[in-house]
Amino acid sequence: MKLRMAENSLFAILLRKPWWVSALTALALLAFARFGVPPAWFFYAVPIALPFIVIACITGWRALQAPSAGRVAATEQAVRAMGAAEFGTALEQAWTREGWQVARIDDAGADFALTQGWRRSIASFRRWKVARTGIEPLRELAAARERREAHDAIYVAIGEVSEQAVAFARSNKIRIVRADDLAKLLPPPAGGLLKRFSG
Repeated sequence: MKLRMAENSLFAILLRKPWWVSALTALALLAFARFGVPPAWFFYAVPIALPFIVIACITGWRALQAPSAGRVAATEQAVRAMGAAEFGTALEQAWTREGWQVARIDDAGADFALTQGWRRSIASFRRWKVARTGIEPLRELAAARERREAHDAIYVAIGEVSEQAVAFARSNKIRIVRADDLAKLLPPPAGGLLKRFSG
């Protein structure tokens, strides 16, 4: 069984914050260990800061790996210019490169079934161009996930997603893939993103 960190735990919140938030927390704890406790206790207090140092390293590494704003904007522009068939093929090939077995499905709420070992997921991209996504398509995807007994689901959207939809996704094992995620998933537009999947 895969252990999951509680969504609103301190460490889960810090993992969603910039790296320097955890780094400052670690520094504050080290300063307290140095000046706020007796010197004999210093080496016992220092390990308290260690988890925050690790989180700062993790979030810092993620920031270094994140695509630039220019890359995200170029990917969004390229994806908006695609038709459904081209974009579907791009996603299918991208997930296949990541080690998933991808199959098209005919379902009211989903477009793909993804399998990787024992893990099953489903994905929907059919409304990726809409300006604002509400909760209803995510409800359809959640229902499809339950029907197919998938572990989780993926919803692709480059437009705005309402706060209610984001909250629903978090509580129903749905990951929302946005333009910044697509910039990491798909080949760079300069490398022929449009041409590669058109035909």
